[in-house]
Amino acid sequence: MKPVVSIGIQSFEKLRQNHCFYVDKTLLIQEWWENQDDVTLVTRPRRFGKTLNLNMLECFFSNQYAGRSDLFEGLAIWEEEKYHSLQGSYPVIFLSFATVKGNTYETARDGIVQIIINLYAKYSFLREGNALNPKEKEYFDYVKADMTDSVAAMSLHRLSICMNRYYGDKVIILLDEYDTPMQEAYVYGYWDKMVGFIRSIFNASFKTNPYMGRAFLTGITRVSKESIFSDLNNLTVVTTTSEMYRTRFGFTEEEVFHALELFQMSDDREMVKTWYDGFVFGSERDIYNPWSITSFLKERIYKPYWANSSSNSLVAALLREGNPDVKMKVEDLMAGKTLTAEIDEEIVFHQLRKKHGAIWSLLLAGGYLRVEKKVFDPETGIFTYELKLTNREVSIMFRNMIKDWFSGDDVPYNDFIKAMLCGDVKIMNRYMNQVALETFSFFDAGNKPSKATDPERFYHGFVLGLMVELAGRYRITSNRESGFGRYDVMLEPQKSDDTAFVLEFKVHDPEDGATLADTVKSAHAQIEEKAYDTELEARGIARERIRHYGFAFEGKKVLIG
Repeated sequence: MKPVVSIGIQSFEKLRQNHCFYVDKTLLIQEWWENQDDVTLVTRPRRFGKTLNLNMLECFFSNQYAGRSDLFEGLAIWEEEKYHSLQGSYPVIFLSFATVKGNTYETARDGIVQIIINLYAKYSFLREGNALNPKEKEYFDYVKADMTDSVAAMSLHRLSICMNRYYGDKVIILLDEYDTPMQEAYVYGYWDKMVGFIRSIFNASFKTNPYMGRAFLTGITRVSKESIFSDLNNLTVVTTTSEMYRTRFGFTEEEVFHALELFQMSDDREMVKTWYDGFVFGSERDIYNPWSITSFLKERIYKPYWANSSSNSLVAALLREGNPDVKMKVEDLMAGKTLTAEIDEEIVFHQLRKKHGAIWSLLLAGGYLRVEKKVFDPETGIFTYELKLTNREVSIMFRNMIKDWFSGDDVPYNDFIKAMLCGDVKIMNRYMNQVALETFSFFDAGNKPSKATDPERFYHGFVLGLMVELAGRYRITSNRESGFGRYDVMLEPQKSDDTAFVLEFKVHDPEDGATLADTVKSAHAQIEEKAYDTELEARGIARERIRHYGFAFEGKKVLIG
């Protein structure tokens, strides 16, 4: 009898009791226990089974699940007889920050406080009997909605004391989605306050807590140690480039193909690989996202399940507001090329918009990019990575994200493109001025937008829009060498009867006395003088099939000719 494919169940107990489809990841228990690390942080992209794995650890170790060996019988960990005695043998504190979201610090802090209150309510029975002394029993009275930061900071430490007294064993602490409050704080501008609050909780819980035996944390990003893990010397960090636990989160190709066979879908292997393969953890290649695979097994339709399962607003904002170099690299990625970048896996959130290359670190941690090659320079101690969009699913997500940049009711982008292809300059000018008016500030909307309008930032966003709208019909490149210089934008047709285009963008300087029309003429002159048509002609495109457009910018005003 085939198991039922369930979507979104994050309870290990529920999956096992209801005989739902489950890929056995229980050897994570053995690997983690035998590593003997005090505090382990594993970062993985969203929807990679982090919550389910932590819940599995809770079901295995927690004394609240004593006698529940039925949950593990038939799984890999139960073949290791020495682990039988560990099942249900420890006090465990399990908490998740996944729901801690809010556009103000007060809202997010209240979310964390409520999680702590719920924990104390769950273990209120510890006050019964004589295991705790009167002072320890008083801890429960301090934990309430209006508790101070100092009480909140010591809350997990104090609960560890009480559980240790009651059960006689050190506590295992499991924390899921530890970095969600940090990402929210960055997006909504209360980073410093949240850093201070989280740091005080973490230091008391994981650094100066003799009642903690071990801890396991999960998240998407490796937030910089200076931010919240200061002086936490017992922390083992496992990122997507690490070898540890490389097959314990996500599905291996062997596991995916076995599942396809189980559901009589083996003929789909190659297409499934094209759509959903591509994640790389350590040296383990061909890792698949569990959400996409289980969704496909259930629906049997090819579509971007993982990419559409959560908000990509932070990624979209960073790319949209990024400088021209960022947008040019996105152009290459969307064209199937690789990106070479230095990666610092410690994400310093407040540097994301200003530190060179920081955005690629975030995209790698988030699963949007995969590692093609990793090179270490012993002279500098720096790792350089060759990166690529992970798979078709992610490529579609990027296209849809860019499409949204131009999808407002007041942005007639499609009409502009139709006019450009038809050669209707009058209509092009009308639509382009509307597009520029609506989107200039949109592409320059960072924390510190430039005082002057930045046409470079705009036109590379504009190029990405062209790539999305004309995908399959044109090969679109920007700022590449041809002839005696670098053209701004080139559209090379994929059909022999389509027109090719060379676009040159110029900023009009009113101080030089010239008009916008003069600037357009200058753009045309540059196309001719630098022989930008050379690359197109070398590809067999006749000169009469190449059309030139000059774009002159003055603030948000545009003239095309």
